[in-house]
Amino acid sequence: AYTTSGDVKSQWDPGATAVLKKTLRGRHGEVCALVCALGAQAADPCGPAVGPLLPQTCIMIFIGLLFTRFWLISVLYTAWLYLDWDTPSKGGRSWKAARRSCVWNYMRDYFPISVSVGTDWDVARVMEPHLHRDHEVRVLERDPGLRGRNQRFQSLGMSPDSFRSWFPSTADLDPSRNYLAAYHPHGVLATGAFINMCTESTGFPSKFPGIRPYLMMLNVWFHIPIFRDYIMLAGLVASDKESAAHILNKKGGGNLLTIIIGGAQEALDARPGNYQLLLKNRKGFIRLALIHGVPLVPVYSFGENNVYDQVDNAPGSWLRWIQNRLQKVMSISLPLFHGRGIFQYSFGLIPHRRPINTVVGKPIEVEKTPNPSQEQVDQLHQHYMKELCNLFEAHKLKYNIPTDKHLEFY
Repeated sequence: AYTTSGDVKSQWDPGATAVLKKTLRGRHGEVCALVCALGAQAADPCGPAVGPLLPQTCIMIFIGLLFTRFWLISVLYTAWLYLDWDTPSKGGRSWKAARRSCVWNYMRDYFPISVSVGTDWDVARVMEPHLHRDHEVRVLERDPGLRGRNQRFQSLGMSPDSFRSWFPSTADLDPSRNYLAAYHPHGVLATGAFINMCTESTGFPSKFPGIRPYLMMLNVWFHIPIFRDYIMLAGLVASDKESAAHILNKKGGGNLLTIIIGGAQEALDARPGNYQLLLKNRKGFIRLALIHGVPLVPVYSFGENNVYDQVDNAPGSWLRWIQNRLQKVMSISLPLFHGRGIFQYSFGLIPHRRPINTVVGKPIEVEKTPNPSQEQVDQLHQHYMKELCNLFEAHKLKYNIPTDKHLEFY
């Protein structure tokens, strides 16, 4: 790292500085990932932010203060809790400083995590079925050798409209409207959902200008003193009908309510290479979209299931039976997951450093129906599953998913 030349004394090599910074940044990411993983709950749709340790610590502090000379703090907070009880169901109370914390940048870089811009495609490699096998389409979002959007497509022998007609997977979001986003898959900790929707580390505000994302979370976490205020800072809201109605009916638009459809039950099937989604009978979000007349936005995170391995818990096994029983009683699931360690890569609680790429799909227009029939719900549900499959198929080659892999619903 040090060099000596003639009369010049020891001098630090700039190259070594860059390597050191990169190494330290990677270690920061490992520490952040470890802290987030310690005791994290799969039922919690923001695993990187919470786990049992933090809620329990908040409860201990709240109760412990009652037996000290600072007991008045807990008493006053109780009064505040009573007055503020409905806030999680009324849009929460997010704080930009919390969403912009450097901690989330380390988390983003550790995996890394990214979210795609609607019409600003990254390098995509797809092939139209009826084209010749050698006709591969490669789209460069900003190719310095090509000037103008039309020229980029003309160089491929096609027009922008013709390309969009068979690659309609992604689109920008209109800031004058409200949206309901359905996120897949849950994964073990829903890391991609939290980092993309509850922080600004992946550049969500700049990629979707005027859109304020919200992420739904189990109501039980908002009943814990102190902890509830912490999680609301990132834009987390209660997962009930009142909360959804408040956000989806906000005047002025620009609100994106995200629901992780698979939830705690799907987390039990989160493992590398698994593309099964718990969606076949999940229709509550479809009914919500119909009642409020908001577009449905399919969101798929490639790599969400790859960051942790999980102990074999095939349906019918004794382990799965216990997990299902606990899930019904506690409303949370307890997957036995493992990743890597700090100094070795075979076993530990730190998630694997594998990329998570979130793709926001094209909004599905929904006609407002205050009292939708079951037939209308089923019809929109089928249409949604088709659009989600199209989104997955259009982008899977880009993220190294084998061509013979397809989404399966159960």
